Amino acid sequence: METTLQLTVDCADPQRMVAFWGEALGYVPEPPPTGHATWRAYWTAQGVPEEELPEGAGDCPESIVDPAGRGPRVWFQQVPEAKAGKNRIHFDLGVGGGRDVPLETRRRRIDAAVERLVGAGAAVVRVVDEPGGGRYAVGMRDPEGNEFDVF
Repeated sequence: METTLQLTVDCADPQRMVAFWGEALGYVPEPPPTGHATWRAYWTAQGVPEEELPEGAGDCPESIVDPAGRGPRVWFQQVPEAKAGKNRIHFDLGVGGGRDVPLETRRRRIDAAVERLVGAGAAVVRVVDEPGGGRYAVGMRDPEGNEFDVF
């Protein structure tokens, strides 16, 4: 039996998270299934009652996909409660190139990604800068406060 992987992120504003994480991961909004102009049309065709679809739900994608088809689908599930504590799972964005790349080159790559992500709505939480140990990484929060790392 084949197993597929989907990451689900609880959130208040799926469209905001689709925009941010699409930018962060290089993913694209997932198009509605073939034969349906919108996700709302798809869910309606599947028999989901209109009252179960929140205002605006289904008009815009609530998921992102890897355009190369390698990474997992990420679905942003709207929930009523706010984030209450530290994530038990988080994204790590490896943009530096690994320890075979000189530290200064990794630092420039990481800083460029951090600047782009701050422009998209993220916030820097901490910087780990240990030149003697060859480490440089930045801890961040997405627009809804979920932690992630850039290294």
